[in-house]
Amino acid sequence: MTTIIINEVGLRDGLQSLHSIMPTADKQRWIDAAYAAGIRHMEVASFVPAKLLPQMADAAAVVAHALTCPDLVVTVLAPNLRGVENALAAGAHRIIAPISVSPAHSLANVRRTPMEMVEEFARMCELRHQSGNSKVRMVAGMSVAFGCTRQGHVPLEDLCELSRQVLEAGCDLISLGDTTGYATPGQVAQTLKAVQAIAGDKLQAAHFHDTRGLALANSLVAAQLGIRELDASLAGLGGCPFAPGASGNTVTEDLVFMLNGSGYETGIDLEKLIAVRDVLKQSLPDDPLYGYIARAGLPLNYPPAR
Repeated sequence: MTTIIINEVGLRDGLQSLHSIMPTADKQRWIDAAYAAGIRHMEVASFVPAKLLPQMADAAAVVAHALTCPDLVVTVLAPNLRGVENALAAGAHRIIAPISVSPAHSLANVRRTPMEMVEEFARMCELRHQSGNSKVRMVAGMSVAFGCTRQGHVPLEDLCELSRQVLEAGCDLISLGDTTGYATPGQVAQTLKAVQAIAGDKLQAAHFHDTRGLALANSLVAAQLGIRELDASLAGLGGCPFAPGASGNTVTEDLVFMLNGSGYETGIDLEKLIAVRDVLKQSLPDDPLYGYIARAGLPLNYPPAR
């Protein structure tokens, strides 16, 4: 069976869009419970000023705890050189830089044009090299790759050109992000094929939002076209503060159910994963939790965890 990596992004992308602030101890419980369920890739924090995102003020402590889990790949987000310095100091295994294809979104999100962000990304890669942390992987997160709530249409040729630029800047991995939930399965197929022609096997990951109910369909198309890492968020938490109207991420539990029933291996115990939602219910009592599988329950013919 083909293995698909599920990268749990709820601790970063999920929490940063909420007004609630999850206590550090609860984030640590979330990490431990998700790890026990079989999750081996997590995006756990964002290294940004606490005054901008108080939800991420404990980033270093959260990373430190995540690093205690054997063989857990710990990813963080860093939007600038200072963030990368802090991420390297914290010991993260992967650092993702948000590089918006839409100028309107880029200026709102990081106060830089897309090309200015590529130049900053090149400096980030150089800093990684100079620090001697050659094993740290630098990820170019291509935001609003399928459409933008501020700009509307995002030309595919813009995404392709920006992909060439981040490859030249030194990225190890490209992840395509449907930040606004605009993508459709046909568009996903067309876009992936175009970027694969440029990036080859460095295009390994995709990030979808379920704003219009197509996150699972888009994820399945991505898997069928060779994407081997898919972002998802427990209970569908998430959104983008700078993409108005963009609701939550792909629901991790629903994605695991779909993949496990479609001939893919995830290594995740779905019953244990659903139980992790209890951490969110206790810590975020006023925030809605999403997911069809958690609501309906596993069908009687669902195979037991291996």
